[in-house]
Amino acid sequence: MLVFKYVIGVVMKKIIFTIFLSLLVLSSCSKKEDKELKISTNPWIGYAPLFYAKEMGYLNKLNISLIHNISLSESTKLYSMGKVDMIAATQHEYFSLLKIGEDIVPISLLDRSDGGDIVLSNRSLNELKSADKIFAYLEIDSINIDIIKDFIKHHKLDMNKIEFINADQVQIADLQINKNKNMLLVTYVPYNYTLEKSGFIQLASTKNLNSIVVVDGILINKKVLQDNKEKLLKFKQIIDKSITEITKNKQASYKLVKKYLDNMPYNEYIESFELIKWENIPSKEILDKLKDINYESKYLLK
Repeated sequence: MLVFKYVIGVVMKKIIFTIFLSLLVLSSCSKKEDKELKISTNPWIGYAPLFYAKEMGYLNKLNISLIHNISLSESTKLYSMGKVDMIAATQHEYFSLLKIGEDIVPISLLDRSDGGDIVLSNRSLNELKSADKIFAYLEIDSINIDIIKDFIKHHKLDMNKIEFINADQVQIADLQINKNKNMLLVTYVPYNYTLEKSGFIQLASTKNLNSIVVVDGILINKKVLQDNKEKLLKFKQIIDKSITEITKNKQASYKLVKKYLDNMPYNEYIESFELIKWENIPSKEILDKLKDINYESKYLLK
């Protein structure tokens, strides 16, 4: 009888230990799956769905936090330093990160600029062509450099006459017209509105610079994608949902996201949506263009 009780006791201990070990493993997996993911953004109308999702609490439910910066360059630096897991950025940042060895992939497109990236000046195009020297202000480590190079090539300006000055968009937005300088600025929504009110004139934008495509997407480390696939699929659904809701009710969304967009007036907010095209459900046209520039699309979530 004692031997029987001993055997039963041993068996029960093994069962309890197995249950405890299983719960421990499940708990560990749950914690791993619930790891907070951080995404870096900056002021841009195409990132409004992310701002909206944060304010609506959609991101909190997935334990995804939004880190807001002043520029794409700042977002890229944070990613390189390991401070964020994802960034909302253009193809320029994607290729720059690949170049330094980051194993990064796009998991969702957001938008394509269709006039939202802009070249401004205090001179007419003809005046710039005859100028001895031009001072160009832009975020050099961003898509701005690709835009200005395309502008220079398209209008046959002399590259040797241009002095490039690196500045973030907040610094650029504070620029005032200097009558003694030939100024060229590369900016984007919402910063262009402030500059145009100061007297700068628009010379070009992504609406008429047809040789360049500017696309924004969510970029992430491939390993982080693999470890958080289920969460990121839900994140993609939130992006789609947010774009739908913003499109249906811009007035309600404006109240939530304006603080992320330099508190731009409502009329400018509405106008800004005419300067982008949503590509969260990519068109064949954009996928073909991305293929031409070797932008990876096979990891895009659906």
